Amino acid sequence: MNQSPTVPSWGQTVSVRRCDRWSIHHRLQELNIPCACPADGTLRVDVNHALALLLVRSAVRQFSTSRQEGIDWLERCWQTQVTCVANS
Repeated sequence: MNQSPTVPSWGQTVSVRRCDRWSIHHRLQELNIPCACPADGTLRVDVNHALALLLVRSAVRQFSTSRQEGIDWLERCWQTQVTCVANS
């Protein structure tokens, strides 16, 4: 099968809006997560561990949710009470 030289053969394709993919790409580069924006309009990300997966999710969420959704999520976080048992 012939692959286009502009599309990386590595990583996973992340579904994001085309208008957001370069911003997400830039943020992932800041986080040292290998990624590419090939000419086909996709965003390719190389995720090899759980922390990278969480960072990708966070970066995508930052650009894909509305301001109000972000505010609602933060308010839920602030209202959640978590008891730390590590110091018991």
